[in-house]
Amino acid sequence: MYVCGITIIINKEVMKTDSLLKALTAAGLGSRRKMADAIKYERVTVNGAVVTDFRYPVNTAKDDIALDGKALDLKPKGTVTLMLNKPAGYISTLSDERGREKVTDLLPDKYRRLRLYPVGRLDKDSTGLLLLTNDGDLAYRLTHPRYEHEKEYLVQVQGRLKRNEMSRLEHGLDLDDGKTSPAKIREITIQPFNYSLTIHEGKKRQVRRMFAHLDYRVMALKRARFGKLVLGELAEGKTRELSAREISSLLSRARQKPCSVRRNPSVSAHNRSHTV
Repeated sequence: MYVCGITIIINKEVMKTDSLLKALTAAGLGSRRKMADAIKYERVTVNGAVVTDFRYPVNTAKDDIALDGKALDLKPKGTVTLMLNKPAGYISTLSDERGREKVTDLLPDKYRRLRLYPVGRLDKDSTGLLLLTNDGDLAYRLTHPRYEHEKEYLVQVQGRLKRNEMSRLEHGLDLDDGKTSPAKIREITIQPFNYSLTIHEGKKRQVRRMFAHLDYRVMALKRARFGKLVLGELAEGKTRELSAREISSLLSRARQKPCSVRRNPSVSAHNRSHTV
């Protein structure tokens, strides 16, 4: 840049900034809500000064950021997104006071220090496709309700649904926390599963509660698809890294949806999409 006879060279990397909340969340230090609370309750400092503004601009390559007095290394390390075929018996959280096995315990060693966290959740007994990432913006775009990403589940239930019961699923059910959006339901013969259910919501244990509302017990539940991503032949307990094309395909849905819902910085992407 040329100003008053002086040539000024600007280092674009040094000048790049993110909001404080985005920088903390992207680092995988905790959920968006937890990081928002940390800022709100004056537990975060930038260059030695307490900051309580979520949108305060920080340069993670330059600024000294601390949480509870402990310096944080937030320098950019690149983003990674994995697909995991989750087995039963693992919980979709980063820590557990009861010492239960976590999905992050299944990650290959080379991914252990990348601060990957689950995009949404599958409950302990559910299996199948689960994404893990250290890209906070991607996690937000994959879990916020306004983007309506389809998720397909293979379901094993006792008995066979009546036509009117399938119709009720297709038109929405009145659960304790509100009416579900219309679902797609079809019979399948993929052992041991007998139904495929496709929804775009993420209410807590939603699939199990939908069938329980119709007096059917879910015996097995497996997520087979997230948007255009399919689990395919990925072995149970194994992971694979998503390609740039696959991530672009996921985000194409996000770009198509109108911005009709205001983003709330205090809502966690990890907590937003609940267990099913």
